[in-house]
Amino acid sequence: MATASRSGRRGGSEDEDDRTAAMRRLRVLSLHLQDPSSSSEGGLALAACAAGRRRATGGADAAAALAAYMRGRHRDTQARVFEFFLSRPDLQTPVEMSTAAHRELCFRQLCALVREAGVRPLSLMANDPAEYFAVMEAAGGADISLGVKLGVQYSLWGGSIINLGTKKHRDRFFDGIDNLDYPGCFAMTELHHGSNVQALQTTATFDPVTDEFIINTPNDGAIKWWIGNAALHGKFATVFARLILPLQGKGGDPADMGIHAFIVPIRDLETNAVLPGIEINDCGHKIGLNGVDNGALRFRSVRIPRDNLLNRFGDVSRDGKYTSSLPTINKRFAATLGELVGGRVGIAYSSVGILKVSVTIAVRYALLRQQFGPPKKPEISVLDYQSHQHKLMPMLASSYAFHFATRYLVDKYSEMKKTNDEDVMADVHVLSSGLKAYITSYTAKSISVCRESCGGHGYAAVNRFGALRNDHDIFQTFEGDNTVLLQQVAGDLLKQYQEKFKGGTLSATWNYLRDSMGTYLSQPNPVTSRWEGEDHLRDPNFQLDAFRYRTSRLLHSVAARLQKHSKTLGGFGAWNRCLNHLLTLAESHIESVILAKFIEAVKRCPDEKTRELLKLVCDLYALDRIWKDIGTYRNVDYVAPNKAKAIHKLADYLSYQVRLVAQELVDAFDLPDLIIRAPIGMQSEAYAQYTQHVGF
Repeated sequence: MATASRSGRRGGSEDEDDRTAAMRRLRVLSLHLQDPSSSSEGGLALAACAAGRRRATGGADAAAALAAYMRGRHRDTQARVFEFFLSRPDLQTPVEMSTAAHRELCFRQLCALVREAGVRPLSLMANDPAEYFAVMEAAGGADISLGVKLGVQYSLWGGSIINLGTKKHRDRFFDGIDNLDYPGCFAMTELHHGSNVQALQTTATFDPVTDEFIINTPNDGAIKWWIGNAALHGKFATVFARLILPLQGKGGDPADMGIHAFIVPIRDLETNAVLPGIEINDCGHKIGLNGVDNGALRFRSVRIPRDNLLNRFGDVSRDGKYTSSLPTINKRFAATLGELVGGRVGIAYSSVGILKVSVTIAVRYALLRQQFGPPKKPEISVLDYQSHQHKLMPMLASSYAFHFATRYLVDKYSEMKKTNDEDVMADVHVLSSGLKAYITSYTAKSISVCRESCGGHGYAAVNRFGALRNDHDIFQTFEGDNTVLLQQVAGDLLKQYQEKFKGGTLSATWNYLRDSMGTYLSQPNPVTSRWEGEDHLRDPNFQLDAFRYRTSRLLHSVAARLQKHSKTLGGFGAWNRCLNHLLTLAESHIESVILAKFIEAVKRCPDEKTRELLKLVCDLYALDRIWKDIGTYRNVDYVAPNKAKAIHKLADYLSYQVRLVAQELVDAFDLPDLIIRAPIGMQSEAYAQYTQHVGF
């Protein structure tokens, strides 16, 4: 190319220089534009969208049919929430506002939703958890701070009364929580302890003389911290503290009965004044979620009636005797935390909603935005560039995969609440931990990718990526740090692994290990490891077998490593030595569950065309994940080199195919403009709305 340029200069031809520069640019762009299915050299595969967002024939019908299948049983409830906020501009969150104003607005939004729109979230949670989570998602769509504040009031404060209390507590508090007469908090986290709940230091010492518990913060490390609703609006708090019984330990020492939950009034119901013995301070401005008033609580010998102990799993009689149906502190602790999984279910479910909003904005803008193109031809949509498809199309596919996985999680949680089946409870505990950790981590990374994919316009606050990223970021931490939750998944897998070799039965979510572990213990088939045909690679049996084989291999190998290292390092040291391996195992298992639920959803779809569309998206999700971890499969010859190359090529091609229906796929999320809000993410007149926003 340099020789050609020098020849042009010697000939003095400016036209030839221009042609050379144009060819150089075209060759670079062609690397991004090729249809991965094309075998022709340098061929450009351009989807027809130079005029903006144009649907394929029948696109609107396809989107409508897919949206109908995607809708949950409670879409009508969500629609009523959307319509309520659309009719109330005074309750819509502006782009810019102070922390104080945002908190005041968020509380007004919640009060209006309950008292004017007539939504009763606690009743929904008690009677139909799926409808409750639908309301939470809709409220979070209006403002993520509202969704979180609603969750604090109902999932946490209300949930503690329902799940940890008994009839006397429900009779006393249920209606007041439901109608917001009793705004409350969930005071678990302390300055020095968050994930390690068993190490909390706040104490609740029983006084047999007055028949009261004395709540006390023994040191600064025990100050309750990051407590939602505490800084301004909370009137009560469920306080997690160590239950201390005087003189009942060895040698007449106090007996520590472990962590229990207590109802502690913190403000006067009429004046809102902080009650004696309680100190509340504001945690201040945060990275995000500034509509939620997080506070810190210190207790100085605060007395509460004995009946304020939430006594479902442990009780203290008038004469100070402790009773429980569960024999040990560890079993009582596990039962207590097991009843609080609804918070994790709600976070996983809400995180998928935030991912859908982000992907919708990014995809619609990528269809609208035009940059460069072949010489003397119109500019093309940036979504026609292979590099852009590689960023967004697997993310769009993951949004669908997560949608069906969390729908399954909500159904399992609803089943758990109805049946109280111990096996289902154990299943939901681990499944909610894994999905919450995996989905929120994925969404956090994806929001940044979406922002980047929208260029400079993605940096405008009005286009929402900054607020979405900042508000969602803490989803990775509250209701269980993601790294800690993944360790719970890994620990349960190892427990199931041991049960298998003891001849025990495996719980429902893990029962695939029975077959795939047997497959792992045999050598990979040298024939199937080389199959590279499209029909084979798009066979859900191959895809699911690959996911499960990887999980089984990781499980077997980490079990062997733990056994080896425990001999010299002990149990804790061995776990820490293998920690990254354990986290990879947990993520692999959760990906297997997500894919399995996606495949089931595809098979259940009654409409043939919609089913074909979902199958395309599911195939992209599966093959993209296999390709991203291709080293694992290559290392054990599960996939031969030619097959790995075929997987890569097909994943690229499927990204291109999904791009052709990308508009239909994001439209099928059925998100109204009130929820999208970003001008660049509107279904029509995006640029016009954007320019109007800045004053043109």
